[in-house]
Amino acid sequence: MSLSVSAPPEQGAPPSLCIAESVCLSAGAAMSSLKELCAGLPLSPLPPKRGRDPGVPHAPVRTPNLSEQEEKLALRNALRYIPPELHTTLAPEFAQELRLFGHIYMYRFCPPLAMRAYPIDQYPCRTRQAAAIMHMIMNNLDPAVAQFPQELVTYGGNGQVFSNWAQFWLVMHFLSEMTEAQTLVMYSGHPLGLFPSHPLAPRLVITNGMVIPNYSSREEYDKMFALGVTMYGQMTAGSYCYIGPQGIVHGTLLTVLNAGRRYLGSGELGGRVFVTAGLGGMSGAQAKAAVIAGCVGVIAEVDEAALRKRHEQGWLMEVTSDLDRCVRRIREARKTKEALSLGYHGNVVDLWERLVQEYEASGELLVDLGSDQTSCHNPFSGGYYPTQLSLRQAQELMHSDPARFRCLVQESLRRQVAAINKLAEAGMFFWDYGNAFLLEAQRAGADVEKSGAGKTEFKYPSYVQHIMGEIFSLGFGPFRWVCTSGDPSDLAQTDDIAAGVLDDISRTAPERVRQQYSDNSRWIRQAGRHNMVVGSQARILYSDQKGRVAIALAINRAIAEGRIKAPVVISRDHHDVSGTDSPFRETSNIYDGSAFCADMAVQNFVGDAFRGATWVALHNGGGVGWGEVVNGGFGLVLDGSEEAGQRARMMLNWDVSNGVARRCWSGNASAHATIQRAMEEVEGLRVVLPFSVRDDGLLERALRG
Repeated sequence: MSLSVSAPPEQGAPPSLCIAESVCLSAGAAMSSLKELCAGLPLSPLPPKRGRDPGVPHAPVRTPNLSEQEEKLALRNALRYIPPELHTTLAPEFAQELRLFGHIYMYRFCPPLAMRAYPIDQYPCRTRQAAAIMHMIMNNLDPAVAQFPQELVTYGGNGQVFSNWAQFWLVMHFLSEMTEAQTLVMYSGHPLGLFPSHPLAPRLVITNGMVIPNYSSREEYDKMFALGVTMYGQMTAGSYCYIGPQGIVHGTLLTVLNAGRRYLGSGELGGRVFVTAGLGGMSGAQAKAAVIAGCVGVIAEVDEAALRKRHEQGWLMEVTSDLDRCVRRIREARKTKEALSLGYHGNVVDLWERLVQEYEASGELLVDLGSDQTSCHNPFSGGYYPTQLSLRQAQELMHSDPARFRCLVQESLRRQVAAINKLAEAGMFFWDYGNAFLLEAQRAGADVEKSGAGKTEFKYPSYVQHIMGEIFSLGFGPFRWVCTSGDPSDLAQTDDIAAGVLDDISRTAPERVRQQYSDNSRWIRQAGRHNMVVGSQARILYSDQKGRVAIALAINRAIAEGRIKAPVVISRDHHDVSGTDSPFRETSNIYDGSAFCADMAVQNFVGDAFRGATWVALHNGGGVGWGEVVNGGFGLVLDGSEEAGQRARMMLNWDVSNGVARRCWSGNASAHATIQRAMEEVEGLRVVLPFSVRDDGLLERALRG
């Protein structure tokens, strides 16, 4: 099969997605439908049995390998949401889902209403904080945003918003009824209930996958998810803070630019080729980032639906399934220094091996920079597809013969690394994108070992270790916001506000952070031109503590003055300064032995909760996989009130300083200087500063006695 190559839709044109129920409703009809959505689980009458919608992509079949008793338990657990008089009708249906798909999603209860981020005033809530949370939930399940919308998977192959559709209905009902003297408590997708609290408390507290450490294995997870008792929330899916691929496009852009500066000696990347894999939820950002950086981005993707989705949304310029054409376009774009994003519909292993063949045949190295953004945290359940099989064959085999599938995945990983190694020896620079690619390659027996290295280091660096450098230690990370009016003019207003704030701060910023401010000022001024909004009217930029507080306060003032028409939700990717303890990504450059400790993320979650966050979330897993990371996140609603400004000031200062202080204590010199400056600027901030050992020989002499 050879796919056509064509230009993306015109700038600003709506994506022509072939997705069921993409109709637009009038405001009145939407409000009426949303009111029905908030009435609770529809049981009388039951919605018609629909099954899986063939018009949307679906999650791979799961293979939890439940015993007969465990299957009964899974069914019993699902029926807890259903009155006994309906058990006779629904028990066989739920059992069939469990046997066919490895999980009970309750497809019958998938709402007929078009899922999208409706303007905040259309939600029938008693508090705008709850309405803002609804706005974010429905954005996460928008088919234009979500990877597998009917399975409630937002991104990453298994990043769930909820475990089943009954939970969705109950949460929407609770949010519509909630007052500012209540807090909704969520256990891994399950709404435990509304509990009395107070107006300054979070309206929502989420935990996902909080499994006792000795049972936090992949095998145990598959069983517990099938039983309906735990859930993998990824980073921002299970906390309702995902904003589509834009959420990572800026970080990807900074990574590519900094890779050019570090490895190629220049941030000007015209004619340079970046080869990678993945065009799904997060990885879909790579195509857009490559073009903004000015290079030739070649992205392999085995799933035609994901590839087409990015092309129709305008994120991907060209598509081909022909390796000859792919190589020809690389040569043409290199020669003309054309900024190009080219999607290769096929397996990235085939692409890497073809690039090796071209090098061996001609001596021409066609790739300068390389990485991988497949969902390798989930390699045996659809996150990585082996090159030996077609997509359909792989999906069938992972269900029918998981052991055989696992062997093929590991063989494919070894082949991929072998090709990468040959090109790296010829002069290509490869990095790990924190998706567990090198970790899984190591487990597969691939040649990624680094002589004399610690547990968190491989032959190729994590992008946190080398390319992004000390960015987290300088306090910079992916700050973001969502305009709940749904009005693009509000988003444009926030862009202008953020640009002005960054320019003001930059004038007096220390030299070591001025480049960061410069990069982000350029980004935010150009962001609106690149048609990056998918779903909610959202924006992201990298900012430090001072910038985040100043931007939040400026936006809050604009809401109070009526320049922005509705509340704005501020948040961040959990992939940030303080939010995540992940030894193979966020904390991969922590070398004091604490890279595997999760105090920072847990303290971040707790501290955000009592300093004013509207909601907080704590997850096991995210980014590099279940059991490999703990991360915490938040959402904060700015409504123009003085109280919202106070919350933003208190919470955002903590949300960054927590991680900078930890990085300082681990011995990071940049973090030491950053936290000292913060202590001068923030009243009441005092942290313990480490003394350094100046003479390494002293340690050896002391140990020798």
